[in-house]
Amino acid sequence: MLEVSALGWIVTIGVIVALLALDLTLGVLRPHVVGFREAAGWSIFYIAVAIVFGVVFANFAGWDYGTEYFAGYIVEKSLSVDNLFVFVIIMTTFAVPEKYQQEVLTFGIIIALVLRVIFIALGAALLNAFSFMFLIFGLILLYTAVQLFRHRDEDPDVDENALVKTARRFLPVTDDFVDGKMITRVDGKRMVTPLFLTLLAIGGTDLLFALDSIPAVFGVTDQAYIVFVANAFALLGLRALFFLVKGLLDRLVYLSTGLSIILAFIGVKLVLHWAHKDINEAVPEVSTPISLGVIIGILIITTVASLMKSSKDPSLKAHPGSLRASPGSDKPAKK
Repeated sequence: MLEVSALGWIVTIGVIVALLALDLTLGVLRPHVVGFREAAGWSIFYIAVAIVFGVVFANFAGWDYGTEYFAGYIVEKSLSVDNLFVFVIIMTTFAVPEKYQQEVLTFGIIIALVLRVIFIALGAALLNAFSFMFLIFGLILLYTAVQLFRHRDEDPDVDENALVKTARRFLPVTDDFVDGKMITRVDGKRMVTPLFLTLLAIGGTDLLFALDSIPAVFGVTDQAYIVFVANAFALLGLRALFFLVKGLLDRLVYLSTGLSIILAFIGVKLVLHWAHKDINEAVPEVSTPISLGVIIGILIITTVASLMKSSKDPSLKAHPGSLRASPGSDKPAKK
């Protein structure tokens, strides 16, 4: 069992808060259009920080735990790319000007991190108290994988977002973005702007992603500390990664298929772990190194196959997938 001292938690949280403050400063206090070079530089920086942390952590805690961290980080990073897909759709739906997109992204990342901390604490407590939760988490992931695969060629419907629908019903909304404000006054009347609705939509999708990603990362490690840092470092680089890959996302036509396979694999791994612990120790388990290899392999195959397919047919457009059919949609078209 991994033992992390209070000082270790304090230092870790301090580093993450400092990086989050840096991201907040860049994204909110200095709104501007982010170019490719800037996005690439910050993406490399955040990935490098995550790798350095993993190496340092592995040297202190051992490479068994280090491997679990890197597996968890890769799982969360791959799910985060799908998250970015939805962010692009939301930004497009609300026609958010590029210079304000950083602000929404940064606050969206903060919301995602807070939600994940809550779900990590809850998930760890449930797993410690009830071993059958490994089975429940596994079944959740298998269900999610099936739904994502069934609706892999669809986009989530932003107009059906419960938070956005409620806000539009009860709150007065301005027609424009009012210099990037979220709440403003028009003729003495307090109103929200489309930027506020955009943040609500992103917050709602963050909640859904947290419900999927936490069981997924618990599938590669049952250590709450590793789950937390894997999520935190995967999320911290999202702002820069958004501007780096948003032009490439349309070409990842098999991304949702690859993610559904990864979720199904981790779901099976959790079910086997539960059966090994609670039914019969003869039931085989999937080791973390094998999990890491399978996940990396699926991501490589998915990316290469996507780029090859989209290069042959440039008219193809990738979709992030949805957990339910969009209103009025027919059977998804096959690629």
